[in-house]
Amino acid sequence: MEERVSITISEGVADVRLVRADKMNALDQAMFEALVAATDRLSRDKSVRAVVLSGEGRAFCAGLDMGRFAAMKEKGGNGIPGGENRDLTKRTHGQANFPQQAVWGWRQLPVPVIAAVHGVAFGGGFQLSLGADMRFLRPDARMSVMEIKWGLVPDMAGTPILASLVRDDILRDLTYTGRIFSAPEALAYGLATRICDDPRASALEVAREIAGKSPDAIRAAKRLLNNLSVDPGPALLAESVEQQKLIGSANQTEAVRANLEKRAPKFAD
Repeated sequence: MEERVSITISEGVADVRLVRADKMNALDQAMFEALVAATDRLSRDKSVRAVVLSGEGRAFCAGLDMGRFAAMKEKGGNGIPGGENRDLTKRTHGQANFPQQAVWGWRQLPVPVIAAVHGVAFGGGFQLSLGADMRFLRPDARMSVMEIKWGLVPDMAGTPILASLVRDDILRDLTYTGRIFSAPEALAYGLATRICDDPRASALEVAREIAGKSPDAIRAAKRLLNNLSVDPGPALLAESVEQQKLIGSANQTEAVRANLEKRAPKFAD
């Protein structure tokens, strides 16, 4: 896990860092496994009262690793060895499948999580930020629901979380176009909590403040607020069903090839 995610705990605050800086913290299989392992570890640590999630280097998380898209171009499927045989509809972690748990696990933690976002949070990286209770963004940060670019849909638990944060028409706009939007736009849409010159420092400051409150009351508050949301189970399953249909299809493979070859795609009817 340490090769992808580091965890330092001090005075009740877990400082969680994505440490694949040379790849802009892109999501490969090892990163997925490390994220799930991190939430599993933190969920069992009673000393943790708040969490800050951030990325080292130039970005929070650039999304899926380009190597996975290259594998999709050549072999189809989802770019993971043996992944073309993986049933995304199988629930491996309660209501979530394994890739969803990399995001949903942060929402399930019994304590507040603050994502400190700089650089880019694209595709799966954007969804990862959604798993946090709050998102602090640097002024020049950029975000995107980028899955449509690759002929896919958001399938890492982003859909049910987005539905509780933004207007329906805004959600559709971002999902259908995959356009990149700025930190001020994210704040206006309800996707950013604060814009900060140093989001990680600000997040750690707020996390320390939270850690100084009654841990029983904070955990009770998170349970209460999580229960305000509509049952995410059907939405999480729907993400997986739709993605399962798309992965490896002719048009999805064409979307990947066109983007990697920097040309306009030629989709079949």
